[in-house]
Amino acid sequence: MANTDSFYAVWSPRVLSVLRIVVALLMMQHGAQKLFGFPAGAQATPTPPLMSMMGFVGILEFFGGLLLLLGLFTRPVAFILSGLLAVAYFMAHAPQGFWPVLNRGELAALYSFVFLYLAVAGGGSWSVDYCWRRGASGQH
Repeated sequence: MANTDSFYAVWSPRVLSVLRIVVALLMMQHGAQKLFGFPAGAQATPTPPLMSMMGFVGILEFFGGLLLLLGLFTRPVAFILSGLLAVAYFMAHAPQGFWPVLNRGELAALYSFVFLYLAVAGGGSWSVDYCWRRGASGQH
């Protein structure tokens, strides 16, 4: 049993980092579409003004995703993004019906809970936050 415990102890923080990196890259695409019009979707929409709600959301999605990609300030950024996606769900999707699969809000709900998990779990062993903590404690 000790062998599998050792395996999980080593790989859990690494897989947490992989989850953080993949989710960050996906979130950055949403922000990039809003801010830069890239990647262009089937229905190209004009880039919103930065001082609009959609511009603000694009900034949070892109630059929040970038910080998560690096694993920098993971917990507070993930908490903010979790709230952002919860608000997006209740503003845009919930009014269209109760079931997320029917109101097309399952992605917003899933992102919200993944970010909430990252806000509690942190960025994993492959993050700037981890390197800073390790350096501050004198471990090498």
